[in-house]
Amino acid sequence: NKEIFLRELISNSSDALDKIRYLSLTDTAVLDSDKELEIRIIPDKANKCLILEDSGIGMTKADLVNNLGTIAKSGTKGFMEALSAGADISMIGQFGVGFYSAYLVADKVTVQSKNNDDEQYQWESAAGGSFVVTKVEEGATPIARGTRITLQLKEDMQEYLEEKRLKELVKKHSEFIGFPIKLYVEKETEKEVTDDDEEEEEPKEGEDDEPKVEDVDEEKEKKTKKVKQITKSWSHLNEQKPIWMRKPEDVSDAEYGAFYKSLSADWEEHLAVKHFSVEGQLEFRAVLFCPKRAPFDAFEGANKKKHNSIKLYVRRVFIMDNCEDLMPEWLSFVKGVVDSEDLPLNISRESLQQNKILRVIKKNLVKKTIDLISEIAEDSEKYAKFYEQFSKNIKLGIHEDSQNRAKLAKFLRYHSTKSGEETTSLDDYVSRMTADQEDIYYVTGESKKSVESSPFLEKLKKKGIEVLFMVDPIDEYAVQQLKEFEGKKLVCATKEGLKISETEDEKKSFEEQKAATEGLCKLIKEVLDDKVEKVVVSNRLEQAPCVLVTGEYGWSANMERIMKAQALRDSSSSAYMMSKKTMEVNPANPIVVSLREKVSADQSDKTVKDVIWMLYDTSLLTSGFSLDEPTTFANRIHRLIKLGLSIDEDDEGDMEGDDEDIPALESSDDAPDSTMEEVD
Repeated sequence: NKEIFLRELISNSSDALDKIRYLSLTDTAVLDSDKELEIRIIPDKANKCLILEDSGIGMTKADLVNNLGTIAKSGTKGFMEALSAGADISMIGQFGVGFYSAYLVADKVTVQSKNNDDEQYQWESAAGGSFVVTKVEEGATPIARGTRITLQLKEDMQEYLEEKRLKELVKKHSEFIGFPIKLYVEKETEKEVTDDDEEEEEPKEGEDDEPKVEDVDEEKEKKTKKVKQITKSWSHLNEQKPIWMRKPEDVSDAEYGAFYKSLSADWEEHLAVKHFSVEGQLEFRAVLFCPKRAPFDAFEGANKKKHNSIKLYVRRVFIMDNCEDLMPEWLSFVKGVVDSEDLPLNISRESLQQNKILRVIKKNLVKKTIDLISEIAEDSEKYAKFYEQFSKNIKLGIHEDSQNRAKLAKFLRYHSTKSGEETTSLDDYVSRMTADQEDIYYVTGESKKSVESSPFLEKLKKKGIEVLFMVDPIDEYAVQQLKEFEGKKLVCATKEGLKISETEDEKKSFEEQKAATEGLCKLIKEVLDDKVEKVVVSNRLEQAPCVLVTGEYGWSANMERIMKAQALRDSSSSAYMMSKKTMEVNPANPIVVSLREKVSADQSDKTVKDVIWMLYDTSLLTSGFSLDEPTTFANRIHRLIKLGLSIDEDDEGDMEGDDEDIPALESSDDAPDSTMEEVD
């Protein structure tokens, strides 16, 4: 990445300016040679040179030899030796480490430098290993104090003489350097001037002898022409100040807004901001913004170009904006800046070394972002907007971040059987729980409308127990990890093992009905065979005749639907996760009571079997499953419609082909027993 040479050289200039400013704190006389502390960039297109000047501390002859001598003597070797010896040293600021990046774009580099304690010297090398240091003669351009680096650019690197390219690089990498960076620009303008030198018109042949009449009073119109003028000026490139270096109380909302827009290229204001600094063993400052809208490519995974929107700076020098170790994926929507004072970098500064400093920064950023969300949650209207946009991120956090799962659970909001049009938090749910209620109940499904009328809720509603509606596909994943909240277990109303407290009278009545329905359950199991694992009498139903529940630890019906919709799913691995279905029968339902009587009167009644299949198919639908054979189900419904309309089978001869595998609702006793069982 050749463009980093400019960042390196500007960073070195900034360090040189830092050093002279530090010296001036105790001795103001050091600035007498040049009061202006700034960095100047001069593109010289005529000579194909790029010049960088600074009014920093400058280098003596000895400094030039020692610092820029060879690459082994520059920063690289010395830095590695000092680091291995345990020295507390930051690579940024060691002149020479990034200096050699200049040879990425230049064939020859000339450095002229003037230190207050020495004459002006020149160092020159063509990166061939040899260099020449000479004293600058009086005729050359003098330097009051500081360094001038002249890069003789390679033929294919002329783009770095273009004003637009240089401005782009400074904005990208060095926008927040603490000293003014000025670019020398030449602008070409057109100006109208009087054409005084216009030649007199030559007379045509034969016109010499003719008298000329001239109006003496009328001034001859002066002709003008356009000429090109070149204006030269200095353009200040880094006027945007790093607001994270200031105290939060000193920064206005308007300044945060302007900074957020420049950082994110968003046209809207931010929703909330967190500005903080961490000091102690580790020192860094950060400003984190929560946007108002989720990005359109929030969960594109591997297709995303960037893992997060956090820009990493080290001492105001931009390093990278795609460090996946800074923020977890569930917080990828957060935008901001992190500026570390003591983050070590490798020689190119392009990739970070894996170290505990980065892990500590990440931990702090996550903690502060959770604090930021807590602040947003204090304003219910503001939080409703936030949750609408970023609820999936919170739920993904619950799925992935085990450390902060309990904190994130407090941010969840769901509709429930008691919340009406509003949503409720888990805290509010727990506060409304009755004394004898031990668990938090929820139901998963495709939409709020479909789960509101779910048969699984009938008994819970009657008992006055609140049930949460989880209708976002990611809820299924989140709730697998969130086993409990505040010591209360989360229980799915669509799975087996649901325990509902009952009075002694209710228990006694249920046991009697259960005993009476056992025979019917056995018959249903025989008819449905392997379609269900077992058939049991249930006390969870109030009105519906039966439902299909799944195992406590397998997929729910909703999860099965979600997994079937995965384009790249592995059907072999999903087979063992699909729960065996258990049919739970409501012994008090009139249909079940009628079936029970029919079975006790005549166990081989074919109508019973047909009704059992109808109950199974309707239970699939009401329980959230998809039909195995929709056509067979439709044919059964059509037969019932014909029965209701008193349409004789003979009148519908053209339908016989479709109904070959569907037995008549009332067939003769000598029909084979297996006919009905073949229909599933």
